[in-house]
Amino acid sequence: MDDEFVVQVHSGYGPLHYDLMIQRGSVLATWQLAIPPAEATVQRPIPARRIGDHRLAYLGYQGPVTGNRGSVAIADRGTCQFVSVEPSQWLVRLDGRTLRGPYCLRQTSQEADQWTFAPAALERPSGEGK
Repeated sequence: MDDEFVVQVHSGYGPLHYDLMIQRGSVLATWQLAIPPAEATVQRPIPARRIGDHRLAYLGYQGPVTGNRGSVAIADRGTCQFVSVEPSQWLVRLDGRTLRGPYCLRQTSQEADQWTFAPAALERPSGEGK
């Protein structure tokens, strides 16, 4: 069974932002993006800040966030397959309504929370697609 992902629009608490959450075991690894993830391109990756893991319950949650921290609405949701996961780079294949295909999350500095999000070009094995 594939893992899942969700993109939530988080409003009413600081600037509007998007939370990209990818299921990894029993938690959702989470990155905060200032612009919609669908706007990322290979040439223009989106800055992504790694924030604390979230509970799996957030996969389907929409509504107010506890502690008077605004509200969230689901912008995209689907399945996720891991191509490779390393401490400073995740390569995943997403299959959602908007995000479809391979994507790369890459740490950009020694600070653990500074990453980028962009579509990834996966090489095809020789002979495939002919």
